[in-house]
Amino acid sequence: MKRLFLIILCSVAFGLGLLDAQEVSDSATIRFHQSKSVLDPGFGDNRARLDEMLARLRSYGSPDSALMLKGVRVVGSASPEGTVAINRTLSEKRAESIFGYFADSVGLPDSLTSFTFVGRDWQGLRELVEADPAVPDRAEVLTLLDEIITEGDNGGRWDSGDLARLRQLGGGKSYSYMYSRLFPSLRASKLYVDYMRKPGYAGRGIIEILPAPLTIPVTEPTAFALRLSVPEEKPAKCCRPFYMGLKTNLLYDALAVPNLSAEFYIGRNWSVVANWMYGWWDKDHLHRYWRIYGGDIALRRWFGRKAEEKPLTGHHIGVYGGIVTYDFEFGGRGWMGGLPGGTLWDRCNINAGIEYGYSLPIGRRLNLDFTIGIGYIGGKYYEYVPRDGHYVWQSTHRLNWVGPTKAEVSLVWLIGCDNYNRRKGGVR
Repeated sequence: MKRLFLIILCSVAFGLGLLDAQEVSDSATIRFHQSKSVLDPGFGDNRARLDEMLARLRSYGSPDSALMLKGVRVVGSASPEGTVAINRTLSEKRAESIFGYFADSVGLPDSLTSFTFVGRDWQGLRELVEADPAVPDRAEVLTLLDEIITEGDNGGRWDSGDLARLRQLGGGKSYSYMYSRLFPSLRASKLYVDYMRKPGYAGRGIIEILPAPLTIPVTEPTAFALRLSVPEEKPAKCCRPFYMGLKTNLLYDALAVPNLSAEFYIGRNWSVVANWMYGWWDKDHLHRYWRIYGGDIALRRWFGRKAEEKPLTGHHIGVYGGIVTYDFEFGGRGWMGGLPGGTLWDRCNINAGIEYGYSLPIGRRLNLDFTIGIGYIGGKYYEYVPRDGHYVWQSTHRLNWVGPTKAEVSLVWLIGCDNYNRRKGGVR
């Protein structure tokens, strides 16, 4: 009997406390499908969260309620790897979907809705890492996250360089684990519904007790924050990030010279590229030859904001070296690079130089890479003329050229885990 009396007393005290409180807030995390802004009530635990919010809205909208709606807020954020500008747009569209859902159900004036975008959620990531002892190199990750958060709190700029530091930690193992298991929890919109006590409300003899939330942490003596539990999202399949590009130089293609290049990201903003071309066209009766083959290898260093956000994108500089052999003939005179009848190495000219370029995203898995190289090309070439079914040597020359030796406008197909552009939809 004594225990029953205490329970009743606590319930009455809680109800009176709500009446004395000036503001009350409910909150819930609403999940969206990856890169989507359409609200799906059946996704994860969205149905339960939305139903609880609707029940409260309808309860507080009754004439006997001590509270009235003050506003509905949606707070959007990006997981650290997300592009901020794109995630802002995606978060805005998700907020519109949430507002529309409640407006259709209970009638929600636009004047009571607001949206806030907070950028990359480094603090949220730190809390997840601290709670997960399985994160590789967890102590180093926490130290780095503390540095990033402190820099931001002290007025520093949270930029893509922070993401690069996180990617490099522990040889990429830490980032791979967080990307597949922790980042999904940061890709959500947080919904807050705020209420305030009706002016001049005398109680009418009614003690109002809200539907019991899962947790009721007291944030201030005069306010309660009712927070719903965050639904668990099934971890995505873990894969180690891999970045590769297959490309073709459109300038060579326009000259009827088939070509193919492969570029591999080797870490710390470095990549290696191997290029090859082979064109072998001739019209003997017109004395026209268009023959060329060879290739080069390049080592590149990527830099700039875009390069920090995703490998194989943005500015790059590099060094290259290669070999090439050719046989061009137009109507009555020809030029052959290398030793006639010899091997590729006997016939080749060599080239080497430095290059600069920029790789521009044009699709989810496509880039356009512009590159210009300046350097040296040297070797022998032979001048000849066709006569009586034969090719008659005329002279031998030594080529020593310093200047532009490379030009590329390459269409790049991005291959590999995590190797795609965040153009549409923003977060991954």
